[in-house]
Amino acid sequence: MATTADKARELLRLHTDPELLLVVNVWDVITARVVADTPGTKALATASHSIAAAYGYPDGEQIPRDLMIEAVGRIAAAVDLPVSADLEAGYGDAGETVSRAIDVGIVGANLEDQVKPLPDAVRAVEAAVAAGERAGVPFVLNARTDAFLKAGDQDPAAVLADAVERGRAYLDAGASTFFAPGKLDEATVGALVEALGPQKVNLIAVPGSLSLETLQRLGVARVSYGPWSQNVALTALANLAESVYAGGALPDGTRKLN
Repeated sequence: MATTADKARELLRLHTDPELLLVVNVWDVITARVVADTPGTKALATASHSIAAAYGYPDGEQIPRDLMIEAVGRIAAAVDLPVSADLEAGYGDAGETVSRAIDVGIVGANLEDQVKPLPDAVRAVEAAVAAGERAGVPFVLNARTDAFLKAGDQDPAAVLADAVERGRAYLDAGASTFFAPGKLDEATVGALVEALGPQKVNLIAVPGSLSLETLQRLGVARVSYGPWSQNVALTALANLAESVYAGGALPDGTRKLN
């Protein structure tokens, strides 16, 4: 059986491989098992928004850290693949949170900067990286900036410059990759990859995102789906309810996956 360190090394290899890594986010054991058993799946990632919603909490570190760690640990224990967890901004102590995540089998994590002052954000990255080193695990830290999500009406060139500065600082601090969520155009993605290097930039797919073929060509490391995978599932559930209330039946092609 692969050790936690083995899984961490494999997760890092998947990010550095020139082939675009695709990660469909999960939020509980059954979704983890279904995705893990789907041909083509190489790694899993949790979505903090989705886990919080499943427990009745709003997004944004409103779910207790203990509950989040328990949830991601159950997912890691249920599958043989490497699992990266969305640990939001570290719940006030990025180092301790990553240490606890490693203890339950997590081998990588997203860590949000919330566009905090850069020195504060770098210290959080350093603490998370140090936690992996203490555990003897080559932890795959995916340092995230909210620069694009919180750009508002700022000058796009200034936002990009801020994102690049943050990306360089986080990678220099030991992060494995840099995550820049948002609906980014080709020029922006290309500029990020050019500034930070191929297989260093991770993105999220949202409605209207660039095609996977384009992102592969540009040198993006990974594309994940965040809470959108849960929204796909919830859309199917809502459609079922609407159909049966109107006298319909189970959709054709429904598979028994649990």
